[in-house]
Amino acid sequence: MTAQELTVDKFIEKIVEEFPDIKKENLGANMKFRDHVEWDSINALVLIAMVNVEYDVTINAEELINAETINDVFLVVKKKAKEKDFEDQAKDSE
Repeated sequence: MTAQELTVDKFIEKIVEEFPDIKKENLGANMKFRDHVEWDSINALVLIAMVNVEYDVTINAEELINAETINDVFLVVKKKAKEKDFEDQAKDSE
């Protein structure tokens, strides 16, 4: 999936797939996920791994800590996906 195809709604769908205890109707882009989800280091690692597998980008713990909402995490992932797309295009043009 390219960065252009990445939307916050698709990102939320992936979170719901990864965390079956979370219902999609309980999630929104501006939700402060730590207030509504039992958040611990295991869940943080699961989210980091999901982002890596699904979007082929790496987010770190600091970026996750600094994110308050699902949209904040999404924006970090989208920015990194755009950077990766740009790097991939540069490699393809060589």
